[in-house]
Amino acid sequence: MVQTLLKRAATLFAVVALVAFAAPELAAQQINPTESSVQEEQLMRALQSGEAVSGRITIPDARAGDLIKPDNKNWAATHGGTVKTVNVVAILGMLALLVGFYMYRGKIRIDSGPSGRTIQRFNAVERFAHWLLAATFIILALTGLNLLIGRAVILPIVGESAFGTISAWGKIAHNYLAWPFMVALVIVFVAWVLHNIPNRLDIEWLKKGGGLFTKGSHPPAKKFNAGQKLIFWSVIIGGAALSFTGVMLLFPELAGTSAQWQLYQVIHAIVAGIMTAIIIAHIYIGSVGMEGAFDAMGSGQVDVNWAKEHHSIWVEEKLAREGRPAPSSGGAAPQPAE
Repeated sequence: MVQTLLKRAATLFAVVALVAFAAPELAAQQINPTESSVQEEQLMRALQSGEAVSGRITIPDARAGDLIKPDNKNWAATHGGTVKTVNVVAILGMLALLVGFYMYRGKIRIDSGPSGRTIQRFNAVERFAHWLLAATFIILALTGLNLLIGRAVILPIVGESAFGTISAWGKIAHNYLAWPFMVALVIVFVAWVLHNIPNRLDIEWLKKGGGLFTKGSHPPAKKFNAGQKLIFWSVIIGGAALSFTGVMLLFPELAGTSAQWQLYQVIHAIVAGIMTAIIIAHIYIGSVGMEGAFDAMGSGQVDVNWAKEHHSIWVEEKLAREGRPAPSSGGAAPQPAE
């Protein structure tokens, strides 16, 4: 009896041991994580030969299965080469031109001096739209430049942790502030488009350089001169291009193929760089570059002598509509603003 029990126990132990040692092998045969998958050697061959490699996915977007696409190399090279070069050259080139211009011309003063009288140039709605457009564009430009050159310029200064935080919040700001930028763009277009239609006065203004290079030679202009019209249409056309391509980047399913999405990204970045350079010039003229210019978008009231020198026809028409005589140049006694 004892021998029989010992034999049965030994048999049971052998069966348990066999199952225990065989289970991993059986499981490995049933669930093979590398079965039908792309091997490292295949990936290396694909990289060298320029072949496309796709994986298996379970979501509707078939493009999400693309692991390696030869076209991405060309896009990455363009983004890191041509796009970056255009942005850097445009912005640094404009800064260099403005420094040179300031050294040559200095601050453009009111030739006849402030009159002490003011005239309303822009109302509250116009100023709100302008500042909304300006503020959102500046943030969009800075956060966009960070994505383009931040690793080379900002990362070495602030370190990896701070740069990661800046970039993460910058990306969120870039995505969400695009919408108020587009709203402001529409308001500005509706408010000023009729005043920015080119006319023959613009040709004369351009011939004389707007009086910017020679003191006391400001050509006549209406509410907006030729230089301001160039800024206006650059902002409207460039802003429309940024808005369209930006929406395509935010919603890639609308962009079509990956190649189309990459094209929109390149256009978006190049237009943004050129617009940034133009806006830098606009900021310069509207602040330190010209006496009295900031008041137009600050309080909305500008000195009459400034208005007469830069927008003489507009001043005459505005005062005529209001039944007020055109003041003579020179230092008149200060009077309350409108």
